[in-house]
Formats: sequence, C-alpha cells, structure tokens
Amino acid sequence: MLAKHDRSSPLTTQDISESENISYKFLESILIGLRKAGYLGSKKGKGGGYYLLEAPENIKLTDIMRLLEGPIALLPCVSLNYYEACDDCPSEEECSIHRLMIKVRDSTLEIFRNHTVADLK
Repeated sequence: MLAKHDRSSPLTTQDISESENISYKFLESILIGLRKAGYLGSKKGKGGGYYLLEAPENIKLTDIMRLLEGPIALLPCVSLNYYEACDDCPSEEECSIHRLMIKVRDSTLEIFRNHTVADLK
C-alpha cells in the first residue's frame, strides 16, 4: 500500500490495517521495524503516519525479506548470511537434501534480487 501511495502524504497504521486487512498490532511492529531500518519515515500528529523514504523501485525485496523474516534459506546449512552446520548431518557434500536446498535458496534469491517493492503495487 505504501508503494502505491504518494510519498508526500503519510498513511496511518489504522488506514493500512483496515485497507489491507492486517492486525493493527502486527502491522505496527512491522512498520516500526521498517522505520528503524531506514525504509520508512514517520510523522506524528494530525496528518501523520508512515511513508517510504526511497522510491519503491530502489528497495530490493531481498533486503525487506531478510529484515522481516530473517534468513532466506530454509535451512541454516545453506544460508549465505546465517550459516550453521546441521548437528545430525555427517557430510554436507553427500547430503541430498543439502544439495536440493541450495537450489531452492538460489532460486528464491534470484526472484527476490530481481524484484523491488515497486513490483508489489
């Protein structure tokens, strides 16, 4: 909704919550996280609310997904930024699930890297 909206006039949490059918409390925590990370600005008082600080075309989905969801990889043993070896896996080179999850990670990253918030309009 913020990507579609004119950045010069902020949207309230209430307006977004009602329009997008998202729990107010849940949305509020997301918006605060996006503001702290520098993606959103906020204005208090009458006419206040949230607005994008950058054009939606400049905000990559990889950045937003990592901020909101953490690692993009489904397993820590294939994560590029949050790698952890699996305790129960004797060898990543021989693990068929590991090889498959690398393909899933790479495909997911390819999609997110090539899309921006503007694509969500």
